[in-house]
Amino acid sequence: MLVSRRGALGAAAVTAVSLLSGPAYAVAATVVPVQVTGDPSDRFNLVILGDGYTEGEMPEFQAHVAEHLNDLWTIEPFKSYRSYFNVYAVEIPSRDSGVSCDPGPSSPRKDTPLSMAFWSGCEEDGIQRLLVMDEGAAETYADLVPGTSEGDRQILALANSDTYGGAGGTYATASGGNAMSALIAPHELGHSLGGLQDEYDYYYRGVPGGTYEGREPESVHHTLLTEQEMLTRKAKWWRWLGEPSESGGVIGRYEGGLYSGKGVWRPSEHSLMKTLGYYFDQVARERMTQRIAAKVELVQGHTPTDEPVGERVLWVETLHPVDHRLSITWTVGGRVVGRGPSLDLSKLKRKGTYSVKVTVTDPTGFVRDPAIRASDALTQTRTWTVDGRVKTPRDKVRHRFTGSTPTDRPVGAESVVYVETTHPARRAPKVRWELDGRPVRGGERDIDLARFRLREGSHRLVARVGSDRLAWTIDAARPTASFELSEAVRARPGRTPEYVFDGPFTMRLTGADDRPGAVVTEFRVDGDGWFNYFGWPTGSAAPWLFTENGTVIDGLTYGKLGKGRHTIEYRAIDPAGNVGEAGEFAVTLR
Repeated sequence: MLVSRRGALGAAAVTAVSLLSGPAYAVAATVVPVQVTGDPSDRFNLVILGDGYTEGEMPEFQAHVAEHLNDLWTIEPFKSYRSYFNVYAVEIPSRDSGVSCDPGPSSPRKDTPLSMAFWSGCEEDGIQRLLVMDEGAAETYADLVPGTSEGDRQILALANSDTYGGAGGTYATASGGNAMSALIAPHELGHSLGGLQDEYDYYYRGVPGGTYEGREPESVHHTLLTEQEMLTRKAKWWRWLGEPSESGGVIGRYEGGLYSGKGVWRPSEHSLMKTLGYYFDQVARERMTQRIAAKVELVQGHTPTDEPVGERVLWVETLHPVDHRLSITWTVGGRVVGRGPSLDLSKLKRKGTYSVKVTVTDPTGFVRDPAIRASDALTQTRTWTVDGRVKTPRDKVRHRFTGSTPTDRPVGAESVVYVETTHPARRAPKVRWELDGRPVRGGERDIDLARFRLREGSHRLVARVGSDRLAWTIDAARPTASFELSEAVRARPGRTPEYVFDGPFTMRLTGADDRPGAVVTEFRVDGDGWFNYFGWPTGSAAPWLFTENGTVIDGLTYGKLGKGRHTIEYRAIDPAGNVGEAGEFAVTLR
């Protein structure tokens, strides 16, 4: 979506407040915590506001929030860094149902708390899909979420509408009920959070963009340079050139972007910033990873550094990505003396006064730029002065848990589960791990489930420290996807079924899992990028339609499949993040 030039929920607790927005709009708004992974001051807070939902339509708003999050958590880097986020939904009952100028400029104006409106805010010459709102009202309602502030949150406003639309700027907007709604939100967050630009080769739908005539774009994913110039100058996405793109094809140089059809190039043939349904490619994903990580502190807590310490246990608490561990290294004079979240100084057997440094780094493969990796977003250090004359008194701090991976929902079979504990000065608490009743080796504060290669089904993980106990259900059952095609001229069963069609045909994908929650299905054609199956753009209940030349809907072409034989793969992703085994079939369009 264009960047605006104007710039069932699991409620752990509910807070109702009264609010006056504007001179004559008074409603009771309700803050519903959807996902809380830590104190709001230590997390990046996604605040989802609803507009145009009446009191009786709040279940619909809740369903729209759940649908948006289901898709968001399948898209990298949101998937890997889900634990960095708190998510809150703010229910704001509206007098009117729906939003203004939907679907046309002459459609009724609605009396809603955020004054959301299509057509760039009901402008006759505006863009229909540009969905804007009263940003001051949005800020006021977002302020109702305790502990959040403008610096540590991202506002996403959902309109009660089935019309395709959204906007990205300081804040993001999206229609709540369109078939593609859940994919609009991550695209707009690409603008609002990542500072990414559109890769469209048009500004108005159906009107080809002209030739780009500006200077080298500041955008990280647009350029005037050739591939050789990028390599020679070590500029733009030179580190990713030639690699298979996460959004399909190979990362290289593809003409079109910034609303121009010629004269400017992007890294991939299609990605989320060009075509909804595909993933971010590596160039955009690196930027999004940087921006998400920069919103939080990698080091969440540590032994105080403001005064010299004696022989004691130094400790750090860090963030914990869902799928990998952070690197924690302790050094003295540049020499590595320990790894992990704590260091017992008594074991160093050093005398006198010296300095100890800990370096915490995120080793994610999503980032290749050394400058980003060395920035505070992905690398942080803390330093202590150790003085042997300082005596560390004994304390009576009980060994117990102080934080952990949430235990109220299943964790995926390849997740990293973590705990945090109290910090006695003289001895680090030892965490004992059990998997299905048997002791297993983990880290000091976490355990990587991927190394166990768990068999299909449900498993039980338990952590103990002192007399405290925490337990998680591990969902190691992969979801499944099934397909249904319209009637073929000829069908041949087999490991890879084959179907022949003399004209257009439809495909419906259905996901299934052994646990409650929405399952996301995806497909890809002839090995191209995985594409989110959202039904058909005109309605999520309608199947996907394949034709030789595709179907034009609102200026875009969907379902184009040239004549000949094609392989279609399909798979499912469950709420725990498990990716099911891909199936495939072949179709021949004659």
